[in-house]
Amino acid sequence: MSLLACRHLTVRFGGLTALNKFSLSVDAGEILGLIGPNGSGKTTFFNALTALYPLAGGEVEFAGESLTARTPQQIYGAGITRTFQRSRLCLSLSVFDNLMIGNHRNLRRGFLFNLFQRRALAAQIEANIEAARVLLRSFNDKLPERLFGAAGSLGMIDRRRVEVCRALISRPRLLLLDEPSAGMTHEETRELMDDILLVRETTPGLAIILIEHEMGVIGRVTQRCVVLNFGEKLCEGTYAQVAADPTVQQAYLGAD
Repeated sequence: MSLLACRHLTVRFGGLTALNKFSLSVDAGEILGLIGPNGSGKTTFFNALTALYPLAGGEVEFAGESLTARTPQQIYGAGITRTFQRSRLCLSLSVFDNLMIGNHRNLRRGFLFNLFQRRALAAQIEANIEAARVLLRSFNDKLPERLFGAAGSLGMIDRRRVEVCRALISRPRLLLLDEPSAGMTHEETRELMDDILLVRETTPGLAIILIEHEMGVIGRVTQRCVVLNFGEKLCEGTYAQVAADPTVQQAYLGAD
């Protein structure tokens, strides 16, 4: 049984069909590439899967349970997290505060707990500081030293690393990465992909769906690719298979 199974997902904005009966499945531990020209529906799929956009049709099943018509909070609670193409870090907050935004489902944060269980609160804070340091260290040995510094003081690649760590800190089962290389150099992209592959190796069962325009990245890190165009699936298979498909070449390069 697939970890994620999406069947016939449809998203409409008025008279525009942005996603048309789109189906996709992902197994535990798999890295799936989602590619297509600009405006093909890739980010729309992420937004529909995480309930930021309402579905006009179709169903979503995750780990054997229906997530259709669930709220974004319930989908996060089920174990699906994501990053965004444009940075969503709170730059004035510390790196630690940004990470804890991504871990709120695992935090005891009620008023009575904070007021009367001070030792338990202190223990929770210390445990999360250590977890944050371990996760950051898996991306960059120097990042734990910046844990209580402002996120805005970091360079682009480290901001991206913090965003990925924020999505990982709650220990999800499915990670959605929306163009993590945006705004970075080829060398920075290579480093970030190395980091993500290492984290996946040390997190058994973690599945990843990667939206990416850098085809070298897709070819290097994914086991399977799905190609979207005008909101519909063109084809799927290994990177080599989809890259050789004439319909994919026409979608990217146009007809002769």
